[in-house]
Amino acid sequence: MIHLPNTTFLLQLDDSGKRDGSQRSVCSVGIFPVIYYSALLCLGLPANVLTAIALSRLFTKTRKSSYCYLLALTTSDILTQVFIVFVGFILQTAILQRQVPNAFIQTVSILEFASNHASIWITVVLTMDRYVALCRPLQYRRLSYPERTKKIILLVFMAALITGIPFYWWSDVWRNSNPPNTLDKILMWGHCFIIYFIPCTIFLITNSVIIQNLRKRKKCNGYQLHVGKTTAILLAITTVFAILWAPRTFTIICHMYVSTVNKDWKVHLAMDISNMLALLNTDVNFFLYCFVSQQFRAMVREVLGIQKMHCTKSANGSHGGSLSELTLKPLGLSNGTCL
Repeated sequence: MIHLPNTTFLLQLDDSGKRDGSQRSVCSVGIFPVIYYSALLCLGLPANVLTAIALSRLFTKTRKSSYCYLLALTTSDILTQVFIVFVGFILQTAILQRQVPNAFIQTVSILEFASNHASIWITVVLTMDRYVALCRPLQYRRLSYPERTKKIILLVFMAALITGIPFYWWSDVWRNSNPPNTLDKILMWGHCFIIYFIPCTIFLITNSVIIQNLRKRKKCNGYQLHVGKTTAILLAITTVFAILWAPRTFTIICHMYVSTVNKDWKVHLAMDISNMLALLNTDVNFFLYCFVSQQFRAMVREVLGIQKMHCTKSANGSHGGSLSELTLKPLGLSNGTCL
């Protein structure tokens, strides 16, 4: 294991003007975070942009609210990667080594937390949309339509920005060697409840009701249990989120009551790894959509031009076929259940 000084920590002046010589934790993973976040950004940002294009085309064709929510989720993931991964870590920490004004760091913190809150609470709204669709199907068309969906998404983004403002006073755990004060604890507990405890409680209750409802239908009607594409994607997204964000949430609680990141290398290491796992959540949705939805895969191929190139090549290779065989059908989505 490589032990390097914590490059994200700058010696601070105490009240007497002397440099703070207190013990500092060492970065036990060396330069691995720089490599990891760079790869996360280089792979995740193009994948999310491709996802946004594919979902926007699907929404334009079908006008389904679920596509609109998934598009909003992808947009918030892009914002999270830009503000947290690029600006927050690669630019501030790795390149500038946090030698920037505190006001800039704290302003960026508002945008980081706002994009984070938007990503998570868009998923909460999508969960409620699926609950109404499956458990209140007669009311779904009246309650969920594109115009209302866009208004709900706008309200979620506005609420995320408002709830991000208090985190202007978020303590920099990498440089602050003092134990968290009362304000720090209020912000940290508020963060844990906003991004993990409340959403996970909603996910657990709502998903349990959805699955129970599907099982009840199977028992009454005698048909095989079938989970729709959007419901399957929802269950996958919420499960992955709960797993990847759990380490960060409990590491923050440990930081509040056990030891500071600045002085304990174990807490420092746990914070490094938990941040990596949490931000990995912004990269996995593209692969979940591809794995679950045939329509999404078809649209991705259409966006990349793979389907068109394949059809053109097949047509050019069939010199002996009839005119009807050489005629290309218009590109469309594969048959099957909608996303």
